[in-house]
Amino acid sequence: MKRRTFVLAATAAALAAGTAATAYAATRPRLTSGFDFDSPDVVAEGLALPWGMDFLPDGAALFNQRDSKQMSRVSPGTAPEVVGTVDDAQPAGEGGLLGLAVSPSYKDDKYVYIYFTAAADNRVARLKLDGFTPEVILDGIPKAEHHNGGRLRFGPDGRLYVTTGDALDRDNPQDPDSLGGKILRLNPDGSVPDDNPTKGSPVYTLGHRNVEGLDWTDGGDLYASELGENTWDEVNHIVAGKNYGWPEVEGTGGEPDYVDPIVTWHTADASPSGSAIVGDIMYVGALRGERLWQVPYGGGDPVAALEGTYGRIRTVEVSPDGWLWIATSNETEDKIVRFPNRP
Repeated sequence: MKRRTFVLAATAAALAAGTAATAYAATRPRLTSGFDFDSPDVVAEGLALPWGMDFLPDGAALFNQRDSKQMSRVSPGTAPEVVGTVDDAQPAGEGGLLGLAVSPSYKDDKYVYIYFTAAADNRVARLKLDGFTPEVILDGIPKAEHHNGGRLRFGPDGRLYVTTGDALDRDNPQDPDSLGGKILRLNPDGSVPDDNPTKGSPVYTLGHRNVEGLDWTDGGDLYASELGENTWDEVNHIVAGKNYGWPEVEGTGGEPDYVDPIVTWHTADASPSGSAIVGDIMYVGALRGERLWQVPYGGGDPVAALEGTYGRIRTVEVSPDGWLWIATSNETEDKIVRFPNRP
């Protein structure tokens, strides 16, 4: 399998990351009052497996559809418009065109980032909507029919965070040289930040089975939602360099070498995918559980919303104007729906 040769970040990359961090802080919604789930607005319907989603500076959303390999643009009140197709994506099982992240410096650099399954591996690429020619910045991420990870999100530090799955190989998560079963951290050009836990490696944390959601609190703490195997799904507080236990531990193990989750569910109740944090609540989409979990990450029991209303929920995002957006994952007749912030 092809592996990218990793290099240390250049000074230019560090400066770009600093600019991105400033942009991130300026645009992140700061909302605390929750959302009105009784007032849905269907933004798009008749979709098939929407996956990654993020927002352009003008407020329009970009989203990927896994199996069609298409990226589309949509705004409330308008029909979705296809902006391009990722020809190198090879959909199969849970693989295909997955994550999407808009550069925090989009007004200057015009980059959109994608995660996709290619013929031999999973890859991260960046492209510009004008031209739509993906430039691969990271390859060699293990692929399989299941457990491909795939979420992309820029952090408050301006770095790009990438979630990967174990690709059905239980050795990958504990192997520091494998990119499978990890959360990775990159500079926007794909180089490795010089303050990563291991010099020259993109690995930020290890010991994951299949992470599909992550976001930061306003205070800069990172949390991730992770699909378990047969018993326990998880939300974890992510700390650089830590090991989250898979496959040695599923759920809470109390082992000193591994970090225990802050929340667990039985897999029938969750199978968590995308997530977004607003105020002191982490909103986590549930696939098998067919609901939206509201997780108070500072303590307290999760509360379910939208239970059985839209089926499987794959993606959760907060738009720049403060609405909560979800995308369903029901194979056909999928929807993107948004909910207003409570006044």
